[in-house]
Amino acid sequence: MTVEIVILAMIAAFLGLRLYSVLGRRAEHEEEPIQGRFDAPKPGTPAGAGQPAARGQDRGADRVQVPGPMRARELPPVLPAVERGLREIAAADRRFDAFAFLEGARGAYRMVLEAFWRGDKEELAQLCDRDVYEAFAAEIDARVAAGETVDNRLVRIEDSVITAASFTAPVARITVRFTADVAMVTRDASGAVIAGSLDDAIESRDIWTFTRDVTSADPDWLLDETDEA
Repeated sequence: MTVEIVILAMIAAFLGLRLYSVLGRRAEHEEEPIQGRFDAPKPGTPAGAGQPAARGQDRGADRVQVPGPMRARELPPVLPAVERGLREIAAADRRFDAFAFLEGARGAYRMVLEAFWRGDKEELAQLCDRDVYEAFAAEIDARVAAGETVDNRLVRIEDSVITAASFTAPVARITVRFTADVAMVTRDASGAVIAGSLDDAIESRDIWTFTRDVTSADPDWLLDETDEA
């Protein structure tokens, strides 16, 4: 009887050791869960660790590189002298973006023209500096005095190019040449057409200069000068 107890005890101990060895190894592996393909890497884990490299990819190259076309879009196509001016403005005003400026200039071009055509001096005062505003206001007053009204329409802006840029602290100046199709009609006091036609748009070329004090909290640029190309 004693021998049987000893044998059973030895068998139980042997099975216990086998069970422990299996569970022990499994527990060690459970402490390091396998990272899924869509799981974010742990802090300190190199980017791409645990994931298969793309064909031809260098596993040691973890740097994110900006594509060539993106670097080329840093500034719109301009002459070298204009590029220097834009970079000087960008250095003085970290919020400046040449592409955003050019898009805003196109919007300002439309807004100023439409405000002038309908005789909206209040809006012009918000978009132009004092000298330009006074010139527009004088033309509006002359039109009213003559009993004339205009029914002009900006059909499309064909092109907008930055032709000059400079920075003289704290003022930034950028000149844009606009090429646009405009339909123009002038009517007399009775409403009769005395000039132009809405059916035939004509090409208009304007050179406008915008300015901004980069130290100002106001992000808006003002129309500072107008001319014909």
